[in-house]
Amino acid sequence: MTTTPTPGRLLAISGSYWQTCVLHTGVKLDLFTAIGREACTVQTVSEAIQTEERATAMLLNALVAMGLLVKEDTRYRNSEESALFLDAASSAYQGHIIMHHHQLMASWSRLDEAVRSGRPVRGRASFEDETVRKHFLMGMFNIAMGLAPHVVRVLDLSGRRRLLDLGGGPGTYAIHFCQAHPDLHAVVFDLPGTRPFAEQTMARFGLAERVEFAAGDYHKDPLPGRFDTVWLSHILHAENPETCRRLILKAVQALETGGILIVHDFLLNDTMDGPLFPALFALNMLLGTDGGQAYAQEQVETMLREAGLKNVERLPLDAPNDSGLVVGTK
Repeated sequence: MTTTPTPGRLLAISGSYWQTCVLHTGVKLDLFTAIGREACTVQTVSEAIQTEERATAMLLNALVAMGLLVKEDTRYRNSEESALFLDAASSAYQGHIIMHHHQLMASWSRLDEAVRSGRPVRGRASFEDETVRKHFLMGMFNIAMGLAPHVVRVLDLSGRRRLLDLGGGPGTYAIHFCQAHPDLHAVVFDLPGTRPFAEQTMARFGLAERVEFAAGDYHKDPLPGRFDTVWLSHILHAENPETCRRLILKAVQALETGGILIVHDFLLNDTMDGPLFPALFALNMLLGTDGGQAYAQEQVETMLREAGLKNVERLPLDAPNDSGLVVGTK
């Protein structure tokens, strides 16, 4: 039996940003943190976040409808999900990555311009003002904290002694690798402005003696030594293919014989038309980079082989957003 199409799915996609904006507003106003573990009235919340009371009630009720708050008579409390991920007092707080998404919204509204011109319409997040940089870097921490346990289970670094986390931001993966392998030492190489976030994260996990930060620009500065492992996580998608080849070759030159290079990124299938998240992420790179894109597994494997690596293969990784691992040996 043939089903007649209706516009319902299209309209749901078209209007889904309404819920996005409600969530972003709650996080931006720090509403979930203000509520905390209490059940609060509209007036209490309004006073805490310095907003108009009638408008605050509308926002609170929308968050209830979305399942992010629970309403008890005239009071509101965080849902279990919100208490865990949206209260800044929680160790699992996801507010930084949500605010990073919020900061991308203006450029996404100009996607038509980027498609017409083929050029970015925003600057690189890591190079902008301090607040934007903080949400970007700590947003990467939020994502990595969810992904790193999956990666550690898949990636065998037994016997490895010295790892380079190239463009490693706050060093979340390097920290997880060192936690899993007591004999491993790591160097996080990133721009100077990243140092405070990286060193704060290293201290938080008590690994400042085995994970160090080296400041530099991997495009133009020499890499800090020789390594038996190089970790390239979510770096290639920000660069055009030729720059990717140069970075991979530079990383390979820093590897000792027998060393491995691991690429971790959102990987498209070889026809470039899925899965969904990498396909959308390719457009995010169009909006914010000069030539960046999501790459297919075949493209990444070819770049590693061109750099002289052997035994190039994709490792199985069951992770959100279709991030994948490709590894090669020198």
